[in-house]
Amino acid sequence: MDSTEAGNSTTAIVTGGSRGIGAEIVRRLARAGHHVLLVYGHDDEGAEQTAARCSTAHGRVVAFRCDITDDEAPGRIFDAAADLSAPSILVNNAGTTGTISPLHDATDETIRSVVDVNLIATIRLCREAMRRWQDAEIGPARSIVNVSSIAAKTGSAGEYVWYAAAKAGVNALTTGLALEAAPHGIRVNAVNPGTTSTGIHARAGRPNRAAEVGAKSPMGRPAEPDEIAAAVKWLVSAEASYVNGTILDVAGGTR
Repeated sequence: MDSTEAGNSTTAIVTGGSRGIGAEIVRRLARAGHHVLLVYGHDDEGAEQTAARCSTAHGRVVAFRCDITDDEAPGRIFDAAADLSAPSILVNNAGTTGTISPLHDATDETIRSVVDVNLIATIRLCREAMRRWQDAEIGPARSIVNVSSIAAKTGSAGEYVWYAAAKAGVNALTTGLALEAAPHGIRVNAVNPGTTSTGIHARAGRPNRAAEVGAKSPMGRPAEPDEIAAAVKWLVSAEASYVNGTILDVAGGTR
């Protein structure tokens, strides 16, 4: 445990926390002594299993089902986190790509859903954090980490350029909000994962994509979820106390 003592844990909010990268972020933050509100959208069984697996003696994990695109979602999420203890960390990890295709085959429904989940929900949760934190009394260091994607740089041509565009928006949000938030003692950073071995590829219709794309990367393999989670955990830790407005590529050299 490296951040809190028993009985004095702060709370981290992790969206999309039931599986993949999100589940590993939850695990690492709970091991660091934070309570974690694991926010998920659909998989009740998976979320509860992840919460049980990741809970520690000093870091309780609670699964909280919520559609992050709902109008009332940011307030509900922060209120639920406060029931554990004062939230001091927000990790915007939830993401979706839609089905892989060139842009001309993408439906309006797919584009709207991807932008709503990846960008608009992230903006609104960041806004809720600022409303609650910027005028709060001095307490635990507060940190936001947005999980973006190397697609924001590569563009993902022929696969999901709408997703890449949404993630580029997340990176711009991170850069700008970091400047707004710093005077209030709030740090804002982002991680750009490279292709990672998670279920997102199967849900996009190409289950072997991680292995195929990873093989072409400089390191010859995809990332593992815990390699991304390690970067997130570092960014919210005291070791990164002077890191703000940084967009950290964890992509094995892909640019």
